[in-house]
Amino acid sequence: MEAGGECFPKQRQVLIFFLVLGVALAGWESRRYSVMEETESGSFVANLAKDLGLGVGELAARGARVVSEDNEPRLQLDLQTGELILNEKLDREEMCGPRDPCVMHFQVLLKKPLGVFRAELLVRDINDHSPEFPEGEMTLKISENSPPGTVFPLKKAQDLDVASNNIQNYSISPNSHFHVSTRTRGDGRKYPELVLDKELDREKQAELRLTLTALDGGSPPRSGTAQVRILVLDINDNAPEFAKTLYQVQVPENSPVGMLVIKVSARDLDTGTNGEISYSYFYSSQEISTTFELNNLSGEVRLIKKLDFETRSSYELEIDASDGGGLSGRCSVSIEVADVNDNFPEITISSLTTPIPENSPETEVALFRIRDRDSGDNGRMTCSIQDDLPFLLKPSEENFYTLVTNGALDRESQAEYNITITVTDLGTPRLKTQHHLTVTVSDVNDNAPAFSQSAYTLRVRENNSPALHIGSVSATDRDSGANAQVTYSLLPPHDPQLPLASLVSINAANGQLFALRSLDFEALRAFEFRVGAADRGSPALSSQALVRVLVVDDNDNSPFVLYPPQNGSAPCTELVPRAAEAGYLVTKVVAVDGDSGQNAWLSYQLLRATEPGLFGVWAHNGEVRTARPLSERDAVQHRLLVLVKDNGEPPLSASVTLHVLLVDGFSQPYLPLPDAAAAEARADPLTVYLVVALASVSSLFLLSVLGFVAVRLGRRSRAASGGGCSVPEGPFAGHLVDVSGAGTLSHSYQYEVCLTGGSGTNEFKFLKPIFPSILSQDLRNKSEGNPTFRNSVGI
Repeated sequence: MEAGGECFPKQRQVLIFFLVLGVALAGWESRRYSVMEETESGSFVANLAKDLGLGVGELAARGARVVSEDNEPRLQLDLQTGELILNEKLDREEMCGPRDPCVMHFQVLLKKPLGVFRAELLVRDINDHSPEFPEGEMTLKISENSPPGTVFPLKKAQDLDVASNNIQNYSISPNSHFHVSTRTRGDGRKYPELVLDKELDREKQAELRLTLTALDGGSPPRSGTAQVRILVLDINDNAPEFAKTLYQVQVPENSPVGMLVIKVSARDLDTGTNGEISYSYFYSSQEISTTFELNNLSGEVRLIKKLDFETRSSYELEIDASDGGGLSGRCSVSIEVADVNDNFPEITISSLTTPIPENSPETEVALFRIRDRDSGDNGRMTCSIQDDLPFLLKPSEENFYTLVTNGALDRESQAEYNITITVTDLGTPRLKTQHHLTVTVSDVNDNAPAFSQSAYTLRVRENNSPALHIGSVSATDRDSGANAQVTYSLLPPHDPQLPLASLVSINAANGQLFALRSLDFEALRAFEFRVGAADRGSPALSSQALVRVLVVDDNDNSPFVLYPPQNGSAPCTELVPRAAEAGYLVTKVVAVDGDSGQNAWLSYQLLRATEPGLFGVWAHNGEVRTARPLSERDAVQHRLLVLVKDNGEPPLSASVTLHVLLVDGFSQPYLPLPDAAAAEARADPLTVYLVVALASVSSLFLLSVLGFVAVRLGRRSRAASGGGCSVPEGPFAGHLVDVSGAGTLSHSYQYEVCLTGGSGTNEFKFLKPIFPSILSQDLRNKSEGNPTFRNSVGI
């Protein structure tokens, strides 16, 4: 018998040890032990550890177990002492019936390494059954002319014991006509014969009653009795004779109930009642009488119960043919049960190892035994598993198989295998049995965490609140359990100047990233760092990913005007010749924005102007140009308020004030400008007063047209006498309307507001619209009285 230890590769010294042990056990022949039936449960049978040559406790270390052929737990192995003990009281008659000797086959299975040892247990018989006759009374019809020495067969008794405990002798009660002779058949069984010692005389005694006793050879012996009734008949000189003394027939085990098995036939040369034949069993056990039915008149033997080859393969029938005169003849019928493939193969799993580590080499998974109760080709079997599995079947001793892995497994490729063991016999038709095993693969930390991306790009709007969640990184591990639990960490940056610890933090459990402080796009537009992911295996495996953080600009910087400068002590004045045509470039407002993108896209807009519609600002480049040709009626001095606005959300803006002076030519003497601060201070209240005054005049105009005409005529007369409105030495007055055309006054009603000089007080006067001729005359007068004039103002 081969040892199974070669399936477990180890170091060379250990391998040599197991090979030597396997060679030693291979020569261990099947041993036989014996025990008396009816021995109490727990009784000692043998010391298997000693017989196997194994030390105390080695059976437990090698996973020894006892398996019997019929899978009945009749024996138990004490793994600590190595003693084989009875697990239950044995009944030899129940186990083996009439078979002698009664031998129970069993195997001793060893694992680590694998070993199978055969053994037998002989169950010895004790005299615990008495002989029993099938019938309490037997009737014999004996002709009165029977000569002395004539032998009359008697029905034998049954004893369930065997050997010397079986029936050894028959005796009959004392009488003057008969004695009993004990005969031995070819199978060793004893049967009685009644021998006539003295002729019978029916007229003297027509009936005799004798007691037949069967005695076994036990100590003490047991006995059984039956009554023998002898009827003395008149002379009948011809006994029935069968056509054959031995009938042989073969019956398939799957034959239907009621099928004719055989028909026996006998004839009698006598006539009348002496020639009328009836058939009966000469001897039949209970099993025969419940399996076969004999027709008393026709001699037909029919099947009345299903046959089972595996239970009993043959039957012997003894049939008696009796005529009406008391004579009889006897024949034997031998019935052979033909095996039919009606038993499916059986699979018995002895051991199963699961789960299996994924990196293990060739490993034993299961040990099992197969069996088929049929015979011949019907009992021969083949064993197989699926072809697409990394497992192999290795045959062992006496229909034992070992299921082993065919190399290392990979849990990440497949964590569970459903293995179907198929056993098929070679009968016709072929029968097969399948047994399903589920083998799981346990995880080993052989996969590092893998990030969903090799690089992550995160965007954070500047001026964020501290501890803001800015994004997440994610890594997965194909392993399971602790080997798949991922923790995240920040790795030291390559740039030592980057204060990474004060910029971001990471949640070690889920990879969420947080900004630790408010970021400033203008100070730090982008930075990058690496994140590590490590599992909790042993040893731990890790991987890295790059994270780029882009700071998104927020509109947090207002436009800044570079020109005209806003921090000068005196404002700049732009000179525009009166001969300028429409589109004349007066100046250009230059501004910048510290933001980026659309937050730095600037647009320009003219908010206020002394003369609406005279100047315009290009929205995209800040150029201030004339909107129409200049005329003599246009005021000399103009104040423009330009708004610079970015394209952010919400937009931020800045404003700048431009001073424009209309001149006839650049050779005109310089006209000093009033103090900018004083002009600014006076301009705003004048604007409010002007709006109120114009609203009042509009109301009065609707109510009193005649009064308004009179005021206009008065203004004309004053203008003719040279009392026009002069340009003051301070903030110049103007027509304050919204450049967009949505002001408080329509263009049809425009008035000039003049300030008269006095002793510290100003007075509002409402005058007629200024005509170009009057304005030109007024400018010439002022130019003659003011010889100093500045030609241009600029950077």
